[in-house]
Amino acid sequence: MSNLSTRAEQLAAFDRLLTIMDELRAQCPWDQKQTTESLRHLTIEETFELSDAILEGNPDEIKKELGDILLHIVFYAKIGSEEGNFDIATLTNSLCEKLIRRHPHIYGDTEANDAETVSQNWEKIKLKEKGNKSVLGGVPKSLPALIKAMRIQEKARGVGFDWEEKHQVWEKVEEEMQEFKEEFNASDAQEIDQEKATAEFGDLLFSMINYARFIDINPEEALERTNLKFIKRFQYLESAAQKSGKNLADMTLAEMDVFWNEAKKL
Repeated sequence: MSNLSTRAEQLAAFDRLLTIMDELRAQCPWDQKQTTESLRHLTIEETFELSDAILEGNPDEIKKELGDILLHIVFYAKIGSEEGNFDIATLTNSLCEKLIRRHPHIYGDTEANDAETVSQNWEKIKLKEKGNKSVLGGVPKSLPALIKAMRIQEKARGVGFDWEEKHQVWEKVEEEMQEFKEEFNASDAQEIDQEKATAEFGDLLFSMINYARFIDINPEEALERTNLKFIKRFQYLESAAQKSGKNLADMTLAEMDVFWNEAKKL
């Protein structure tokens, strides 16, 4: 049996949600207390929970977390209407108008036959709309550094500032690796200049993120998969050590490696 609904059913479901939101705001003490500021950290948490569900590939959890985020959007719109700033209709119509403006290849006479051209047009239109002096002006300052690096590079690419071939990007990675090594040589006992080494390591990370993006690898997703893999293997190590009556703190690295290698085979 299909889980898909008709457009009429979709609209009815959304209308039901709006009605429930009105009732909660009018009758529930907790919902009455909320403001955009009090909801902000909860929205961030819900977004991370959605991210977890996506990484786990769990459709039921994705549906649940998307529902929570939809509730937050409706909640913000309700507060906006109470303050006389906007409501769910003006919010949605504003979004629709933006999508139409930013897809002139669909709603206008611009030609764009591939995703790359669409992306470049999007960034140019966005820059003009917002009146930013820099194409990078729209990158949120509070983004985590790895994601921010991705967005910076994507936006620069959107206006044509990018390498042409992947081997050029890899050469840059090797160049940055060499510069980092010169500041921090692992085989050299000499004290390093921490500030310079940190700067060079940042350059190396930035170039690696750039190369990943260039070959269609999402570095944030790649790193998170490695994080999850490490957690799984380390927890196996903990469990195996406990079953053997050993304490990790008292084990040698060689002893731990035995269990670690077992975990890698799972």
